[in-house]
Amino acid sequence: MNKIKIGLMCLYIKLYDDCKLQEIRDRSEAFYEKLAQALEGEGFEVVRNPICCVKDEFQACVDKFEAEGVQCMVTWHAAYSPSLESIDVLAATKLPIVVLDTTETLDFSPTSDPAEINMNHGIHGVMDMTNMLMRRGKPYAIAAGHYPTSDVIKKTAGLVRAAAGAVSLKGTKVGTIGGSFDGMGDFLISDKELLETFGVTAVYAKGDELTALRNEVTDEEIKAEIEYDMANFQPISEISAETHEKTERNCLAVRKWIEKEDLSAFTVNFREIRPENGLVVMPFVEASKAMARGVGYAGEGDVLTASITGALMRGFPETAFVEIFCPDWKNGSVCLSHMGEINLALTAQKPEIKEIPFVFGEADDPVVCYGCYKSGEAVFVNVYRDEDKYNMLISPVEMLDNEGDKFAGTVRGWMKPKMPLGDFLEKISRAGVTHHSSLVYNASLEELEFFGKILGLNVVVVK
Repeated sequence: MNKIKIGLMCLYIKLYDDCKLQEIRDRSEAFYEKLAQALEGEGFEVVRNPICCVKDEFQACVDKFEAEGVQCMVTWHAAYSPSLESIDVLAATKLPIVVLDTTETLDFSPTSDPAEINMNHGIHGVMDMTNMLMRRGKPYAIAAGHYPTSDVIKKTAGLVRAAAGAVSLKGTKVGTIGGSFDGMGDFLISDKELLETFGVTAVYAKGDELTALRNEVTDEEIKAEIEYDMANFQPISEISAETHEKTERNCLAVRKWIEKEDLSAFTVNFREIRPENGLVVMPFVEASKAMARGVGYAGEGDVLTASITGALMRGFPETAFVEIFCPDWKNGSVCLSHMGEINLALTAQKPEIKEIPFVFGEADDPVVCYGCYKSGEAVFVNVYRDEDKYNMLISPVEMLDNEGDKFAGTVRGWMKPKMPLGDFLEKISRAGVTHHSSLVYNASLEELEFFGKILGLNVVVVK
């Protein structure tokens, strides 16, 4: 995955230059470089720019960031900076803004050197700027703390990842094989609304196109894929060579289609897998492998959840498409499951693989990968429409360990909300969520709230 590129803007006041306070500028430039290097340590590519004081300098800085393709702008106030010098360009840019609110000095107590005040008063510039951003309706996020003694850089990095994921959505394409599952209404969205609201174009697979791609798959490619499966997955049933070869031919055809169409996400309706639609085996294995590669996915023709999952993945790789299946009232959790699609990068143990009879349509029997989602802290995410707008519900959860797991050969994972299970289920259904969701490991509510706000969604927090 390519590095996220960010632009680091330093805000300053011209008055200090006019008064020839060169030491403050020199120390600010040195600390700016330390912050840039710290952000690079989080895995970002950082575009630097000279200190900005007046409107022309702020405009030139944002022009540079946009020209170099940064995905997010991080601002740092080295001193107070009058907001009317910067606000017009900051409010106008499409780049999301994360405010890094930090100062150089750790101890600014009554016994400190009074001369340090000029190096450490940027916070009221932050307050001036964020007030104006709020007035202009420009989404922003803020991380405050001392660098390097606090987690402020890590908090900034998480917000940047959320922003990068959100801005990555517009202009993407989502593929759909077989259209939507008959009768499922909650996730349905028209192509027009998908494009106008989220900036995503739906691409429909053609039967003859997939048939041609299936015929292009070579024996060598199939052999390599089977060898990969047997090395990386644990067989839990007899797998016939014919079924495995047929499965991989269909899966590789889907992979070639994803690459050909430059898709960021895709979805498959298992009920429509038949020769005239280009496939003869449901590509469960490719859906699971694609998620592990960072390609968004959702089942049953759900182009919206697939697209959202893909965007989340580009900020937070440990993301998966999930469905709430069964309540465990005794232990206050729900079992997450699906027919045969799981992010293989997130399983607790080595994934299982087996051949199954396919009884839900006209497709031939497939080989399928299974596993249990690993334990850890996560956030449950659901994007849904009410009577007049799109919303994003987020809720902190814990994924439980799978000690004593007897569900081998199924997709599974046990998710425990931070409240009594009945309360959680009542609240999410009162909100109006769909039955298709995303699960994001190692993300915070603040990060995902920022993600939703950048997309213009009404964010509903259940905690």
